Amino acid sequence: MAARTRLASPVAAPARFQRRLVTPEGLDLRLTLASAGERATAYLLDLLIMLGALVILGLLVLAAGLGSGEGNRDVVLIIGLLGWFFLRNGYFVLFELSSRAATPGKRALGLRVVARDGGRLTTEAVFVRNAMREIEVFLPLGVLGMSLAAGDAVDGVMVILGLLWSGAFLLFPLFNRDRLRVGDLVAGTWVVRSPRVALLPDLAQDASRVLPRFAFTAEQSGAYGVKELSILEEVLRRRDPRAMAAVAGRIRARIAFSQPSGETDQAFLEAFYAALRARLEHRLLFGHRRADKFDKA
Repeated sequence: MAARTRLASPVAAPARFQRRLVTPEGLDLRLTLASAGERATAYLLDLLIMLGALVILGLLVLAAGLGSGEGNRDVVLIIGLLGWFFLRNGYFVLFELSSRAATPGKRALGLRVVARDGGRLTTEAVFVRNAMREIEVFLPLGVLGMSLAAGDAVDGVMVILGLLWSGAFLLFPLFNRDRLRVGDLVAGTWVVRSPRVALLPDLAQDASRVLPRFAFTAEQSGAYGVKELSILEEVLRRRDPRAMAAVAGRIRARIAFSQPSGETDQAFLEAFYAALRARLEHRLLFGHRRADKFDKA
């Protein structure tokens, strides 16, 4: 048999950043938390993108002729303030509700948001973690900015309080072991490293040997997405009998599959892996990429 090839493994992260997460499929995963520096860098990249979008909006408003005259300048200011409000509140929510659960800044750093309980990242969790950002960042900075703009009219104590408020939220991730923002703490989320996963050909070749002994319908082989395929690959590589039995049981229950007599959990999982992978690759040829079992694409 030809020697198997593997991708180079990334440099191991310090143990203090390693966490366990048990998925609903029963798989015990090891995740690596994003560092405070990685999160700050991703956030700055997102801010630059949002500011760029705001500049483009301003140019479009000016091009429409709304910038001439005193009254129109007020209109431009109002449009800018509204645009910034909707941009900063919608940007993070919309991107983190996508299948990648990451903004462009996070994707550039190889990060994503996950639920700390191992379940699916819900709309409520994404909304809560980002709504808290208004209190953590934008509200205190807005108050601080107005205080500084007012100059001598504002008591210096108010400025100091504004700085302390902003600093407390800004430094909060440095004083908890999971590097959580207040929004993460309330929403039950983590920001973790999400290295690009390549599905290796050797496992598919092994699985194809047992596929003819099983018959899966199109609905059964299409019950899951890319995320579950990568999880299933991890289960098969570990060869842990308990994990394979738990995952096989969940899959059989979901697709209503009766196990042929004499076949093992490993054989079933290898066959289902080959069928699922073939189904996903076939659909990908036609432009359909199913991210996970919740994706209806």
